[in-house]
Amino acid sequence: METNFYAFKAKSLQGKEISMDQYRGKTVLVVNTASKCGLTPQFEGLESLYQAYKDKGFVILGFPCNQFANQEPGDEKTISEGCVLNYGVSFQMFSKVDVNGENAHPLYKYLKKEKSGIFGSGIKWNFTKFLIDKNGNPVKRYAPTTKPEKIEKDLKKLL
Repeated sequence: METNFYAFKAKSLQGKEISMDQYRGKTVLVVNTASKCGLTPQFEGLESLYQAYKDKGFVILGFPCNQFANQEPGDEKTISEGCVLNYGVSFQMFSKVDVNGENAHPLYKYLKKEKSGIFGSGIKWNFTKFLIDKNGNPVKRYAPTTKPEKIEKDLKKLL
């Protein structure tokens, strides 16, 4: 069976298993996050993007990751509180995952295979973003330093 975005599942920060299938027909931005990273303020930009387009079928899925300089050391509760309290994040956040290596989350293995970056398929740092169209096709990968505002023009084409 051919694997696509909708075949994956992940645990929410609250420990609930969520199937990516529930995002069928929506434009999705998948991003690996960290709360102690120099890029952490991107949460604000991501939330703004989400608020601006969520009514047009856009969702953001945040995957905390501690693989880069130990910048997400907290547990799910700490991560949740940090995202919400510091940045007002209302988009879906998941439990902490690995994005590289043997234990990388299957969704990330898939996304990296579909859209490899400048440095091959590995994720270079926190806040690497993948834009997925309404049919579950990964269409673009963005570098960690790409600010959420810069994604808007590509996003508008897909909505």
